[in-house]
Amino acid sequence: MLLSLLGWAFIISLAYYAFRKQSLTTWIIVSMFIGIKVGYDFPAFSLHLKVVSQIFLRLIKTVIAPLLFATLVVGIANQSNLKQVGRLGWKSLLYFEIVTTLALCIGLLAINFTGAGVGIDLPENTLKNEIAQVPSQTFEEIVLHIFPENISKAIFEGQVLQVVVFSILFGIGLAMLGERHKRPMLDFCESLSEVMFKFTSLVMYLAPFAVGSAIAYTVANMGLGILVNLFQLLATLYMALLFFMIFVLLPIAFLYKIPVLKFWKTISEAVALAFATTSSESAMPKAMAALERFGVPRKIVSFVLPLGYSFNLDGTTLYLSL
Repeated sequence: MLLSLLGWAFIISLAYYAFRKQSLTTWIIVSMFIGIKVGYDFPAFSLHLKVVSQIFLRLIKTVIAPLLFATLVVGIANQSNLKQVGRLGWKSLLYFEIVTTLALCIGLLAINFTGAGVGIDLPENTLKNEIAQVPSQTFEEIVLHIFPENISKAIFEGQVLQVVVFSILFGIGLAMLGERHKRPMLDFCESLSEVMFKFTSLVMYLAPFAVGSAIAYTVANMGLGILVNLFQLLATLYMALLFFMIFVLLPIAFLYKIPVLKFWKTISEAVALAFATTSSESAMPKAMAALERFGVPRKIVSFVLPLGYSFNLDGTTLYLSL
């Protein structure tokens, strides 16, 4: 009883600090601790909180397609030379390929070195009932899946890569038009992107509540014991991620003279949001706005970042290799 009261006193002090701080990053981090406490002390109630995080994720996902379309079209159509788009594209893909391969190698080395996960068995009902059988795909099917047969269907199914491909081709087509025909559509896309950023700002007010609810549901549903059982595997994952950041991303930042501390402060809200919601999609609008504030031109942010969401999944690659 005393420990529980002390825990709530600590939570209240954190909430007061977050209220005084008035920072979204602080609110998100504090809401994670509140979620752990609520999920542990009120598990029955916490099982009903998942809907809050689901509402937040649904609202964020409604932003993705129109934001991708608008920013990509503006970024490409505003280029004075389409050859610049081609150069930016192949340089981005080359970087994605190299860095993703390094992430894969680091993950494989880490799991083979630590042997984490050995001895942890999934229940038979999980193996039989909960893990969906993924049908194998041929190379032709994989390539075909990149191109949308219906843009409305691609948006409905959340096929980000298909939306990106459609937006790139649309932007190139728009760039090839004369100014009289190009300007109305370009003005529309610029207005649409601004509206989507404002929409995102409104949805972000829900972020702390969504994060706290997601954590509370997870603790209530799985318990804290699961974290103890999987501690070695989790430790291996985060140590591998830390190694990747220090020995791959940090040297790249130094090479291109990026102010690391300023950059980290700029993207910290997006990182905290993605970590807490376990969804990188939830952080994309925030990341795009943050990078623009950091000084990256919108035409680069709107082109490279959406591509990265499809081709530069370093954390996912490292995680899957474990």
